[in-house]
Amino acid sequence: MSNPYWSPAIARLHPYVPGEQPKSTERLIKLNTNESPYPPSPKAQAALSAADLGDSLRLYPDPESTTLRETIAAQFKLKPEQVFVGNGSDEVLAHAFYSFFQRPEPLLFPDISYSFYPVYCDFYGIEPKCPPLRDDFSIAVEDYAIDGAGGVILPNPNAPTGRFLPLAEIEKLLELHPERVVVIDEAYVDFGGESAASLVDRYPNLLVIQTLSKSHALAGLRLGYAMGQAHLIEGLNRAKNSFNSYPIDGICQRVATVAIADREWLADNCTKVINTRERTCQALSELGFEIVPSSANFIFTKPPKITAEALYQALRERNIIVRYFNKPRISEYLRISIGTDEEMDALIAACREIL
Repeated sequence: MSNPYWSPAIARLHPYVPGEQPKSTERLIKLNTNESPYPPSPKAQAALSAADLGDSLRLYPDPESTTLRETIAAQFKLKPEQVFVGNGSDEVLAHAFYSFFQRPEPLLFPDISYSFYPVYCDFYGIEPKCPPLRDDFSIAVEDYAIDGAGGVILPNPNAPTGRFLPLAEIEKLLELHPERVVVIDEAYVDFGGESAASLVDRYPNLLVIQTLSKSHALAGLRLGYAMGQAHLIEGLNRAKNSFNSYPIDGICQRVATVAIADREWLADNCTKVINTRERTCQALSELGFEIVPSSANFIFTKPPKITAEALYQALRERNIIVRYFNKPRISEYLRISIGTDEEMDALIAACREIL
């Protein structure tokens, strides 16, 4: 598809396709986009209700998001100059690709990974090189010992598989490419992983990216952040301030600051999701599903007796939406977000009926 008004660069792009966001008013159980099944921190909701819309809308926001960055830094025992914030982690990733990976050498990431990575490579003219996951969908760090790499990026836990790579393996990866940036994308780390933020002071090539969309239940707020040594954060700020100096509005800064500080709520929310995930894995295993070990707020599973696509369609007919990827190596698997206990009970009952 092309258009005479488009530039040639736009005509060549293959944009990212997000998970289905139904506009219908019908009652749906939506388990396809890894959103939180529970509302955000009551303290964050109170901060939103108490926001002074007059000044928050009349005035430009703090372009440095100072208070928000200080709060993030305090949570991870870092300095504010080691924190960068953006309009969702996807924007932070976009700036990272622009700032660190536009090189003659290829960027390394797994063959099964976040599907936005190849989109960014296409957008910025970066050559990707994708070492395959093992048959069990785990990452083999030794496969990244490639001379002449332009950098490395991987989600941890990985998406859509949910598998977590221990920090000792992350350190091996960092040491394989000491002169190139290694980005660890931790969108799901709060559901059973351990953040690599603890390694920031030791590794000048490490950039850790997190989001408030998943564990903080703030997907509609659009706030992501990166943590790394000051020279990496400066690179991101150079890109940001050459594109949009005010990406985080004043209301978002206020609500996000309160949400990040409410660690007690975060721990409770993640525990509920983890408990439901484990219970769901057990129930599906008893039905014959193959379950990939998950440290995320979703499970990646292969159904018995029926193709993944057929089960996806059968569930959709019952108003339950899960994610099906018609891609090599994973076309027989479904990714199922963790909902409430009631929603997962409905999923299990539907699978039992279909099978």
